Amino acid sequence: MINPVQSAQIAIGSIKSARMRSALTTLGIIIGVAAVVANVSLGASFNQYFADEIGLYGPNFIMIYGREDNIFFENELELVKNTPGIVDVSPVKGEWSSAEVKYMSESKIVSVWGVFEDYSRVGNIKMAEGSFLTDKDRYTAVIGYNVANEKFDRKIGLQNSIDITFRLRDGSSVTRKFKVKGIIEETESGVNINNILPNDRILIPVDTMIAITGDADYGAFHASAVSLDAVEEISEEVDERLARNFGISKRDMGDEDAKPYRIMTQIDLVEMMGGWVDAISALLTAVALISLVVGSIGIANIMLVTVTERTKEIGLMKSLGFTSTDILSLFVVESAVVGFFGGILGTSFGIVGAYVGASLMDLPSVFPVSLIVAGFGVSVVVGLIAGVFPAYKAAKMDPVDALRHE
Repeated sequence: MINPVQSAQIAIGSIKSARMRSALTTLGIIIGVAAVVANVSLGASFNQYFADEIGLYGPNFIMIYGREDNIFFENELELVKNTPGIVDVSPVKGEWSSAEVKYMSESKIVSVWGVFEDYSRVGNIKMAEGSFLTDKDRYTAVIGYNVANEKFDRKIGLQNSIDITFRLRDGSSVTRKFKVKGIIEETESGVNINNILPNDRILIPVDTMIAITGDADYGAFHASAVSLDAVEEISEEVDERLARNFGISKRDMGDEDAKPYRIMTQIDLVEMMGGWVDAISALLTAVALISLVVGSIGIANIMLVTVTERTKEIGLMKSLGFTSTDILSLFVVESAVVGFFGGILGTSFGIVGAYVGASLMDLPSVFPVSLIVAGFGVSVVVGLIAGVFPAYKAAKMDPVDALRHE
């Protein structure tokens, strides 16, 4: 009985003797594996990209939005602030509304938020010029990069004054003058959910906004947790505390419609964006797997033809003492070798393709080793499976009939 090494040597010799046929046989496997590896890697790259981009919004953030008016006041702020694991928290007032901003003789509509000093850490704010607000400031403003440099015909600089007109609930309006204390560094991101990045915003002290509008409801809280791993646990604790505060029973805790607020975390956003990427990747990977199936059919077809072509050779081998098991192993190994080389080339092309694609799209290059190994393993398994029937057919040949075959 021949050993596996001899089987591999004979199989490689057979493949070398028909290079063109072998190349065409492996082509389907190469294309399928390359497509699977490239899709998996690009999917991982997109997920990493979204995770990095969402991280720009702030460290380990938790956002709590009021679904109704007049529900978030000082009591709710203290409740969130005192939750174990919350590092910083700031009210965010005016998040869903805009104000008319006048600079020189030009007026524009700009999103104006009222925040605390802590928002510089919660919102990951970096200053290009000047400094951020303090809780002692009153009629001062910190403006986004685009507001300072692109929104108006003339650039707004430090110590310049801007007039902000607030629309009140009764339909009237109030205009107040603010002095620019700082300009926020430009934040470049391809993902700007709910216009949360600071480029196009103006930030003012929340107490000043309340004094102007007469509306004491904070509207929303942005908080940061002690670590990303603890975000979900801490957000659940915040949820329980707020639910008790608003008289929500434990039975209704799972009913989001029963709560007058919504909580969104960094993990939620990453999963939401990742879900879209995973759905697209799954579709593309399914198409790539079809290529693998087609490739396996090609291997089986070629191996059947090979069995027919080598009928006399099979008869001669059996007459020399090769057993049916030896013949079976020879053809199975030959199919596995085809799958092996197809897997190597397919994985290599897939990695190169994913790297080029990630570079062109300015994505981080991520190559999940476990999934790439799995893709390579699939190609070998496909080769083995595709070769089983032809090998079985060869092994069952009668040596006398095989030697008489023309």
